[in-house]
Amino acid sequence: MIHIDGSLGGGQMLRSAISLSALTGKEVRITNIRKGKKDAKPGLRPQHLNVIKFIGEFCNAQIKGLEENSLEVHFKPWQLVARDRKIDIGTAGSISLLIQALLPVLIFTDKEVKLQIKGGTDVAWSPTINYIKFVFLPMIRKMGINAGVEITRHGFYPRGGGEVKLLVEPVKEVKPIVAIERGDFLGMHIESLVGKYPKEYAERMAKASVGVFEYMIPKDKISIGLKFDNTEDFGASIFLSAAFKNSILGLDAISERGFEPENFAIKISTAFESLLKSDAVIDKFLADQLLIYMALANGESKIKVESITEHCLTNIHVIEKFLPVDFEIDEKRKIISVDGANFSRV
Repeated sequence: MIHIDGSLGGGQMLRSAISLSALTGKEVRITNIRKGKKDAKPGLRPQHLNVIKFIGEFCNAQIKGLEENSLEVHFKPWQLVARDRKIDIGTAGSISLLIQALLPVLIFTDKEVKLQIKGGTDVAWSPTINYIKFVFLPMIRKMGINAGVEITRHGFYPRGGGEVKLLVEPVKEVKPIVAIERGDFLGMHIESLVGKYPKEYAERMAKASVGVFEYMIPKDKISIGLKFDNTEDFGASIFLSAAFKNSILGLDAISERGFEPENFAIKISTAFESLLKSDAVIDKFLADQLLIYMALANGESKIKVESITEHCLTNIHVIEKFLPVDFEIDEKRKIISVDGANFSRV
């Protein structure tokens, strides 16, 4: 049995451990869950319970400690079974985080899997579904992983109500990724979304965002997506991405109630402008999400990241517990590399 000290990290560490347990068939015991989090109550929260429960259902796992505020979970996977199904996370539980946790498991099943997931698409402490659609999935597609999302309806905190269809194709092996240079700039995309607010808010956000990049990126290189959704709760989000030959950089944000569209858009766009002016090839959020696939790949992967975050370090710690890999971190150049395990369930 593999033991993970949950006080070393947060929700990402927990999700990675459960995903890798289901994938490898190795039993895991996670203790002191989120006990080291200074800004949050320790133990399992509802969003963590959902992830563990649904992953467990795909591998017929025996689970102990699956209750709110539990400091310990024992997860014993059995047979991995691929099946289409509907999943209701409940309220505004993050669809994006569930997809991230399920995907490493589903790509190694023996057939195509279709999921219809209901929950939150744009919620705090989670990537928006647009980030998943426009950054995460296209980047792992470079690694030979074919998965796609169709957004039926968006859902904001607290009631959620968003709906997403996920299609995952099985893979024989994961290809390594090398992204230490951006390559040629291909274009920028802005996705401006409002729910229940006036439709013009989406237009105002997009216009203000474009203005930030007026002297940096030609207008004909910027595409804009405007969306008004009749969501169950008021909400707005903005997503920005820049595509290069070797990578896609992305950043998103969710508004607070009573926000000013222009101020909100300018704040996130200015932050994205700084990211573009840096030498980062992979943004810090994507870096954390790519680590599992790099470890599973057949060959050496190498990425130059925005920063070496605590999330990255704790995620690496968990991955090395389950897979025979040793990550190398060049902190000065901000490069993470690993010779993948060439994982296969055959």
